[in-house]
Amino acid sequence: MSLRYKMLAFTLLLGSAAPAMAGGFYLQEQSARELGRAFSGEAASADNASTVYYNPAGMTELEGINFQLGGELLLVNSRQENRGTTRTVPGVPVSIPVPGGDGGNPFSQPIVVPQAYATAQITDRLWAGLGVSSPFGVVVDYDDDFFGRYDSLRSDVFTVNVQPSLAYKINDNLSIGAGVDVQYIDVELTNALPNLNPASGDGFLRVQGDDVSVGWNVGAQLEVEKVRLGAHYRSRMKHNLEGTFDLSGLVGPLAGQNGSTTATAPLTLPDIATVSAMFGVDSPTRVYGSWNWYNWSTFDAITVFPEGRPAQSSPQNYEDSWSMALGAEHDFTDRLTLRAGTMYDATPVPDAFLSTRVPDGDRTWATVGATYRLNDRFDIDFSYAHVFVASATLNRSDNFYEGTPAQINTTLRSTNRGDVDQFGLALNARF
Repeated sequence: MSLRYKMLAFTLLLGSAAPAMAGGFYLQEQSARELGRAFSGEAASADNASTVYYNPAGMTELEGINFQLGGELLLVNSRQENRGTTRTVPGVPVSIPVPGGDGGNPFSQPIVVPQAYATAQITDRLWAGLGVSSPFGVVVDYDDDFFGRYDSLRSDVFTVNVQPSLAYKINDNLSIGAGVDVQYIDVELTNALPNLNPASGDGFLRVQGDDVSVGWNVGAQLEVEKVRLGAHYRSRMKHNLEGTFDLSGLVGPLAGQNGSTTATAPLTLPDIATVSAMFGVDSPTRVYGSWNWYNWSTFDAITVFPEGRPAQSSPQNYEDSWSMALGAEHDFTDRLTLRAGTMYDATPVPDAFLSTRVPDGDRTWATVGATYRLNDRFDIDFSYAHVFVASATLNRSDNFYEGTPAQINTTLRSTNRGDVDQFGLALNARF
């Protein structure tokens, strides 16, 4: 008997799409200072070493050697409410309810997003930099009796991105920069599988894989009087995950499918384009604006290739998404700068493809932050953000063991609600 597994489980992005994240599952939180102004200065601010990540051309604004070590803590509140999730039983003419609890808050508390950056002025025109960040990743873990367990249980995604970069100052007004992204990714995803008889308990699917891949990014900055414009493009990242595909707990006619095998799954992370503007260069008050575009339409399906088993495909049909941010800051004294910002971030997930692996919705950010200069060499960034996540209604149908007498259909009916609190802290050093 052939088995059509629930291969939503290898959709890496499904596991990592926390409500706090931008552009589906992209972690925009790569600088405590940028968090404080809602990322409105991403490609134009160039006032600390995190410009390596957001726009390497901005390194030309940093004299000497600069370091930043910091991170963000994300406290995600997310809940699923069962609105009548059902499954079928072969030979029974009506669907039956899926028992279970609400799964609890599935997000690890807190989610930690660390980063480190360094820049060095080589000549009066050439700069070099290095960034180490985690642009994708989260742990989502529902209780074992979750009513949506056939859709998802655990999603554990971890990435490390190492980015060596160079910048060149063409003249006093124009700079360019580029970097290479070397990215490691590791994924573990699980969900339950329905047995033919509900009294027999559930089967269990676990998929794990990792990969190292290489991408690139390029940026430019143009300054005209008191205005600085920035543009940045980050290439898509093509991963080919390699790992294991494990099935257990299936009984009766399905028991022969239990076992473990190797598996591969191609995964393309989207390219991202950013344009930013800064008004008030070298002034005590500065205003920022930024717009991001995420090429999520490249993510139309996930196909998994378990060795010795049929390939499994799950349509995703993601749509391109965007975010827009505004922010401002003011130097109140020589030592203290305060800032604030807001951002609207649209989800790329179409309603028909929402999943408990993606408790997602459109997000509205409200942020504040401060920089305190300890002395001429060191300063500290503090920031706080609250993210309002629009509630989402899930109504997702999936088939198991499709095309056989054992076919089981599940319909997940749920409402997701959530919000996020974020705290950022970074130490900046100049030499």
